[in-house]
Amino acid sequence: MEDFASYSGGKGASGDWVQEAQRLAAQFDGKNEGELVRTIYARAAQARKAGTLTDGEIDAFCAQLAPVLDAGQRKRLTKLASELKKL
Repeated sequence: MEDFASYSGGKGASGDWVQEAQRLAAQFDGKNEGELVRTIYARAAQARKAGTLTDGEIDAFCAQLAPVLDAGQRKRLTKLASELKKL
């Protein structure tokens, strides 16, 4: 997933999702949570401003990510999603 436009929203095969997740994890290896969040937010904001990221896609991304986050991280994710939707 080079950008949010290529995000499949979980529609692909589970093996594809796992490979995509592993590739992304390797790309962000060594970065702390703050760096990771800033990078994701910057990409999402850019896509949002370009008109290629919808509210539905933001919600789908959050729904897929939320189960692996703790309560504090989910709260921050919800806040970031709300900010993105305002762009």
